[in-house]
Amino acid sequence: MSVLEVNGVSIHFGGVKALQNITLTAGEWEIVGIIGPNGAGKTTLFNCITGFYQPTHGTVRYRGRNITRREVHERAALGIGRTFQNVGLVKEATVLENLRTAQHLETEYNPWIGIAGGASSFFEEGRITRRGRQLLSLLGLSEIAAEPVADLPYGMQKRVEIAAVLATDPDLVLLDEPGSGMGPEEAHELGEMLLALRKQFGLSIVMIDHHVPLVTRVSDYMYCFNFGEVLAEGRPAYVRNHPEVARAYLGEEPDEEQHARENGQVDEVREGEHVS
Repeated sequence: MSVLEVNGVSIHFGGVKALQNITLTAGEWEIVGIIGPNGAGKTTLFNCITGFYQPTHGTVRYRGRNITRREVHERAALGIGRTFQNVGLVKEATVLENLRTAQHLETEYNPWIGIAGGASSFFEEGRITRRGRQLLSLLGLSEIAAEPVADLPYGMQKRVEIAAVLATDPDLVLLDEPGSGMGPEEAHELGEMLLALRKQFGLSIVMIDHHVPLVTRVSDYMYCFNFGEVLAEGRPAYVRNHPEVARAYLGEEPDEEQHARENGQVDEVREGEHVS
């Protein structure tokens, strides 16, 4: 069973067809990459998966369960975490405070006990603080725990946002341009971190990014969107060298010989494959 199944999803805003019949899957422990030009519908798809938008047609399934009409918080509670193009953190709060806030769904006391300062609330606050520090240590962010998010470089804010998503204890993570604002060396480090997190937390990851070398290197399967449709899909090398992808997105003349060598990979069976 796939972790995520998007089946024939379309969404229209008035006369604008933002997505047209999108079908996409992500398997257990799989990293799926999505590339495409601005306005191709990539973030719109994430909004449909996470419940910010309701598709005009089609369904979204999580571990076989139809969640197309579920509320945003219900999907988060099921185990779906998500970052945003524009960093979705409380900029005035510290890094650690953001990780504490991210865990609010897991606290085991009600608001009234928290207001009254009951013993259980102190225990829970200590627990989520310790867990927040553990996550920061794991991602190499301990030194900035007390720093306000607003004072951090943009690339570092994106890493903190990933830590905050992990604090929600997801098993499916949607990353919207995690490499934004990063140079080649930082993007390489991010790729290594994603591969390590996938293994350590047992994550399935769907990521959007314009940094094609990053997406190609870490993804097990890739999609390229254009004008709200899937232009190409398959193994990273296949998509990267697809003639239409080269023309429409990368601004290159296609290498027909290379594409011919890669041709056929799109038809490889994914079901039942183990991702190491």
